[in-house]
Amino acid sequence: MVQPFIYKALPTRVIFGRGKREAVKAEADALGLKRPLVVTGKQQSAQGAELAAKHGWPHWDGAKMHTPVEVTEAALIYYKSAGADGVIAVGGGSSIGLGKAIGLRTDCPQLCLPTSYAGSEMTNILGETAAGAKTTKRDAKIQPETVIYDADLVGSLPAAMAATSGMNAIAHAVEGLYAVDGNPIISLMAEEGIAALAAALPAGDTDKALYGAWLCGTVLGSVSMALHHKLCHVLGGTFNLPHAETHTVVLPHAVAYNAPAAPVAMMRIMKALGAKSAAGGLYDLAKKLTAPTSLKELGMPEDGLDKAADMAVAAPYPNPRALERAALRQLFQNAYDGRRPAE
Repeated sequence: MVQPFIYKALPTRVIFGRGKREAVKAEADALGLKRPLVVTGKQQSAQGAELAAKHGWPHWDGAKMHTPVEVTEAALIYYKSAGADGVIAVGGGSSIGLGKAIGLRTDCPQLCLPTSYAGSEMTNILGETAAGAKTTKRDAKIQPETVIYDADLVGSLPAAMAATSGMNAIAHAVEGLYAVDGNPIISLMAEEGIAALAAALPAGDTDKALYGAWLCGTVLGSVSMALHHKLCHVLGGTFNLPHAETHTVVLPHAVAYNAPAAPVAMMRIMKALGAKSAAGGLYDLAKKLTAPTSLKELGMPEDGLDKAADMAVAAPYPNPRALERAALRQLFQNAYDGRRPAE
């Protein structure tokens, strides 16, 4: 029996293929942009500066992880002073997050050129940090109008960053499989996205990995996320842990927590990974990619685990399994120690 569902396609225009970054001017013109602000972090500053100089556009390279509101405020001052009329974000989640924050506040058109597998470019979701806490917003003004996926842009991504960025993307699809508002289309995309990334990341196949990242990002933008993403927002926003690395470490443990309450999702994850256990398979994939597997190695203080567990249960949200403080505290301990989840 097919359960009742609602499906609404995302409005973002997607251009996929090697060399497609050359279409950026035509796509900007199609959006009516005359003077877009090219937004990057320091890591993509050279790429952004080259693109901006080529077309006579302004460039701002101050994007930072977790989208601090003070960074957004500084970027907005520059955006207005430069007479910008839109945003072109070049980079991973930090650059795209800042572009979305500007879009939310100005309702300007956004064009994204992802250089990682984060997937944020396909969503109307914005996570921002202020006063040591990370909050999430959904709004139509946050959704980018156009995304250009060009595997040449991720070709220079260091292996360690590719691994954690890819695991971060897989996390979107995993939670899409047991989302409270899921649907058959999203489940198909989620399973395909996990399978594509699980095969592509160890092989260094950037085309297939970017394809998987697009699918996983679409899942993230289409349905509600659950326990895993909430835990990562607590850890990232409160303890300033690195975003993709935190997702990589937490994912197997969040899946192990939810496994008893989401058997169908677990079967689909196992199939996509070619593994005998969903949680164990995700942990093994991270190990195979030599990605981090413990919160300890990310700099998480062990004396902060109680606070993290308290924060996790403070604001209830939809999840397959009810939130139990003691069980979540153990989840954090397992993730801190880097234990492989039991089969």
